[in-house]
Amino acid sequence: MMKTLKTQSREKIKTEYRTYLSHQRGLTDKTIHRYCTFVDRFLDFKFADVPDDFTKVTAHDIADFLHHLSGRPKPLRDRNLLASMRSLFRFLFQTEKIQNNLALGIPSIAQKYGKRIPYHLTIAQVDELLKAVRSFRSSVYGKRNYAMVLLMARLGLRAPEVIAIQLEDIDWRNAEIIIRGKGGYHDKIPLLQDVGEAIADYIQNERKGSSRSLFVANRSPYLPFKDGQILNTTLSQALKTTTIPKPKQYTVINILRHSLATNLVQQGASFEEISNTLRHRSRNTTLLYARQDIDGLRTIALSWPLTEGGVL
Repeated sequence: MMKTLKTQSREKIKTEYRTYLSHQRGLTDKTIHRYCTFVDRFLDFKFADVPDDFTKVTAHDIADFLHHLSGRPKPLRDRNLLASMRSLFRFLFQTEKIQNNLALGIPSIAQKYGKRIPYHLTIAQVDELLKAVRSFRSSVYGKRNYAMVLLMARLGLRAPEVIAIQLEDIDWRNAEIIIRGKGGYHDKIPLLQDVGEAIADYIQNERKGSSRSLFVANRSPYLPFKDGQILNTTLSQALKTTTIPKPKQYTVINILRHSLATNLVQQGASFEEISNTLRHRSRNTTLLYARQDIDGLRTIALSWPLTEGGVL
């Protein structure tokens, strides 16, 4: 009976928390599920077999939980856990279920960016990769793959955004396309001519089935893709046929998005233009590309040694 009441109480809180994450934070169902899983892990650690009582949680409990995870054979490296805990206690504080905002005391994991410039392709290498993908057009699904990759190369789309496109998202008359982005955001952006031509070629000459998703499998019943693995496979196979130095496996899926941003920086585009192109919600994300502009950074670097007001 005690266990049943505990379960009901926790599920009630989690239901309210899910509504908060969905309506106020705009998170996807997948992210909300992951956040709630982390909530269960913490509450199981804190309360075990006794009833959950958020008013009894202290900053020391949170620290003990993080210490417990970091002491495992495979220590914690997932920032999502800390983000979910901060979100949970912010929610509890805002809904007056706890008196103190414990979210303020939850530390962040340091983001240590690489010392070298992240892997990206030059404009010539992007063209070479596109030609490699296009060379597969003799296959039964080559037009589809080329159109998907071109969306990433020209518009900077993420893999999940490519496979999420619906037929009705394309406004052919006004040359615009709706992108279903992260966090449930929908953005309307220009549909470039070469991208539109590639999509039209795919629809008219290769696509089959009745799904409303733009890109579908090439075998009956021609269902949409569940994730972006198809793009990772396509890019990996195409790279093998080029002279481009092979990137690390986990960087392949975003290589064209990063390359677009980097090449825009090196061509003199403003960070506002890059932010709009990549549809960044945070300016800090766009500023990460500043280190790509070596020539630009040199123009603002102080001379060495300093001769006026500096310390040698």
